[in-house]
Amino acid sequence: MFSEFNWFEAIKSSPIFIVLVLCSIATLGIVIERAVYFFRRKGDGGASIAIVLEKISAGNITKALGISRESVHPAGIVAQHILELDSHMPESVEERIHVGLSQEKMLFEHNLSFLGTMAAISPLIGLLGTIWGIMRAFQDMAMSGSSAPAVVAAGIAEALLTTAAGIIIAVPAILFYNHFVNRMNVMLSVAENYARSIRSIMIEKGLTARADLSRELLADDDESEGIQENYTETAGIVGVR
Repeated sequence: MFSEFNWFEAIKSSPIFIVLVLCSIATLGIVIERAVYFFRRKGDGGASIAIVLEKISAGNITKALGISRESVHPAGIVAQHILELDSHMPESVEERIHVGLSQEKMLFEHNLSFLGTMAAISPLIGLLGTIWGIMRAFQDMAMSGSSAPAVVAAGIAEALLTTAAGIIIAVPAILFYNHFVNRMNVMLSVAENYARSIRSIMIEKGLTARADLSRELLADDDESEGIQENYTETAGIVGVR
């Protein structure tokens, strides 16, 4: 009965199914893009921040800042925001933590809303295809004046296929959406915990990146002056001889 039915023609003639195909392509593209981005941002945040905390505890803010700049993990980026702060006042550090975490969250949430939208509307689009297919079946039945299965097969096939396609798109979309949101929350929580550890150490020791850099510059100047004085004294002795 259905052996000679052209399923491809039934799908191709369905505007709802074409919309679902486009939604599936867009969803797949977003999933791949987000997966690559999360993989690149994963990094080894724990090891890097452990070294940063060690350098901060030793009072070497400049080296800690350099290490945090090399990290791609959100913890390193947020640590960089704190270490570049000129003031170690609790309010200033807390505000910088919030700013850094907000910026990282915006980067991680990019295109995630699209996945949530696809998960929500794909079944509805499939349901619309169901209604469209049933209407098409009744129209074919009215035009032919017969209720034979071959007459209504195209409409029924369209109704079933669009419903299935909508569900097939929605299920992976919601799974990947929840997966990415969970990974984002974990990474941002780790970044916040490390940021507050850095905040506590810096406030306790009263350290800032600029102050540490100034001390290093002063140390370099003192060393240069010492070398210059030694050179002058040596030159004087040679001149006397």
